[in-house]
Amino acid sequence: MSAESWKVTLPCTRAEAEAIDSASDLAIEAVLMTTEEVEDDVERWRLDAYMEHEPDATMLAHLHALVPSASANDPVVVRLADEDWVTLSQSGLEPIREGRFVVHTSAHPADVPAGGRAFLIEAGQAFGTGHHGTTSGCLAMLDALEVAGARFAKVIDVGTGTGLLAFAAVDLWPQAQVVATDIDPVAVDVTRENAALNAVEGVDLFVADGARHPDIDAQAPFDLVIANILAGPLVSMAPELAAIADAGATIVLAGLLETQRETVVAAYAACGCTLDAIDRRGDWTVLRLTAGAERYVPTAPFDPNGRDGWALDL
Repeated sequence: MSAESWKVTLPCTRAEAEAIDSASDLAIEAVLMTTEEVEDDVERWRLDAYMEHEPDATMLAHLHALVPSASANDPVVVRLADEDWVTLSQSGLEPIREGRFVVHTSAHPADVPAGGRAFLIEAGQAFGTGHHGTTSGCLAMLDALEVAGARFAKVIDVGTGTGLLAFAAVDLWPQAQVVATDIDPVAVDVTRENAALNAVEGVDLFVADGARHPDIDAQAPFDLVIANILAGPLVSMAPELAAIADAGATIVLAGLLETQRETVVAAYAACGCTLDAIDRRGDWTVLRLTAGAERYVPTAPFDPNGRDGWALDL
């Protein structure tokens, strides 16, 4: 490893961070890391690029192109003498522990207690690495359901990201049929790779726009529906998610701020769902709801309004 390392920093938005983290074809010789600068502020994120050589004008131009919102900002270029830039790029990503689950990167291996389950999810693989409060909160909520004796036969993870929540469902309910979908084909590829890496088998995985897909319709209804996305899409998709849930099914929703909770809950209440539990992680909130006693049947066509900006909040 070269003793001379460099870091370039630029501000970015959450939308830009998601695009960078999910991209698979960035021809840049650097390790790219995105970080939430101000908690719960979708406009205040940061891009750090670590490399083994001093960045030239071409490199800086490429990095600027990734974050158009920073077009008026000069990049902060820092020489990191005698430092390991790969280790630096992985800093702050120590293993997390939620219930029986441990989530770690290859740079931070973790000991797993008896009866626990470790998942290796590398940093920079879109959202859903477990290091954000919404994903870790979902892990805790799923684990608590199993501890309380809940049993599920058919599970769907909508907007699976890295696949972590679907993998947790397979571990908790090994006899269940588990489906994982994402609107982003790159996320689906990442999930498939992560499943192989973690020896997770049996997840039915495909690209889908929310819950609108013939394979989802064919496998519905589900008795556990998980959606860790954002408040806007969650509200937009309330009728279609409720429609694929069985009567009395459990629905776990995340990706919303506490200030958005009432709006999200109201959207699902209109579809016959009732709120059962709330897990607050800072300003983020994870919700557990129960579908109505009779399976919900939509009375109008699904409204696509709000779905287009998957990286936007209400």
